Amino acid sequence: MNADFFIYLITLIAIAGVIIRPYKIQESVWAVGGAMILLLFGFISLHNAWTGISKGLDVYLFLIGMMALAESARKEGLFDWLASYAIKLAAGSAVRLFILIYLIGTFVTVLMSNDATAVVLTPAVAAAVAKAKVKNPLPYLLICAFIANAASFVLPISNPANLVIYGSDLPSLTVWISTYFLPSIVAIGITFSALFITQKKFLKENLITYNESHTLNIGGKMALAGIIFTTLILLLASFQHWDLGLPTAITGLSTAIIISIAGRKNPAQFLRDISWSVIPLVAGLFILVEAVQQTGIMNILSQKLSEEAHLATENTIWSAGFITAFGSNLINNLPAGLIAGTTLSDLHLPGTIRNSILIGVDLGPNLSITGSLATILWLRELRKNGYEISAWDFLTLGIVVMIPALIGALYLLTINI
Repeated sequence: MNADFFIYLITLIAIAGVIIRPYKIQESVWAVGGAMILLLFGFISLHNAWTGISKGLDVYLFLIGMMALAESARKEGLFDWLASYAIKLAAGSAVRLFILIYLIGTFVTVLMSNDATAVVLTPAVAAAVAKAKVKNPLPYLLICAFIANAASFVLPISNPANLVIYGSDLPSLTVWISTYFLPSIVAIGITFSALFITQKKFLKENLITYNESHTLNIGGKMALAGIIFTTLILLLASFQHWDLGLPTAITGLSTAIIISIAGRKNPAQFLRDISWSVIPLVAGLFILVEAVQQTGIMNILSQKLSEEAHLATENTIWSAGFITAFGSNLINNLPAGLIAGTTLSDLHLPGTIRNSILIGVDLGPNLSITGSLATILWLRELRKNGYEISAWDFLTLGIVVMIPALIGALYLLTINI
């Protein structure tokens, strides 16, 4: 057995550990552990490992900024305020509450990334449905998982995987919107319809009318202002075709620092509460992908994709979208995005092929509980709040929700060829 076999084996075991989390060992331990084993046994050089890590610099900065914003918003009660306000607007109607949470989830995903929806909005919704005395909270909590992926390609900032797939070739904001806006609207609409139809039987109860006043404090208003300002900066950066990581880190950390100073709070405590393990998790995955790349399999995939694309562009759009969508559920969409981005970096393919791959990577994870980092984080938050959903139950729902949305989004690409 040659070195390539062991690289594939170690990588598969590490990714399986990230997805399954045996013995409840953190995801980052599996990713970093796999990378360290590759280094220790000489399957990847220190130079190549560092090359892999450095490719993720923009993603790390983006995640740091978004996590700082999300943690600030959570601590200052911004999301609890939004959820409570949604219950008040629902006025005892379960259907209206379902729609309002879906709209809030869309807003958070588009402007703060899908990971923020999973980590911050999920516990806020859990608290909100508890206040409303909802008999079955799961339909409302499922919104947080599905909209986190369905709305994650409205803007470049809506999903870190977008940065991974495009790298330094990230399109300008105007190009991005002209390409992805309609497929995104279709994906969001079909996802809502499928979720609503499947969960409608649980939305017939009358909810407790929630009249308690929940005032947003100064810190919450500052967090909201920080989110709006960050969004405007990132829209400008996208429009100017700049990297998004550094602006996100600067505005996100600045917001957190200003709120801490204004509230006379200890910044060290704030920093401790951020889920820093996400950064080594992503870095470990970058090293694993770099090791896989050096086996030459990427070149084979690139050649095959190039041949197929030039023979039948429309067919390749469908096949590339579906393969990456289902592949994201097998190995998680972040590694899938890394592999796709690496494979596409040296190819001169029709833009619609890369577009279909991005939609597959972003939307495909709605099939299973292990499809994306956001869904894994959502599942962790779900368990923290005392709820459970089996992999099978999520899969049976995911088939109904994801596949029609994927077909609709990809169809919008094909008609523009």
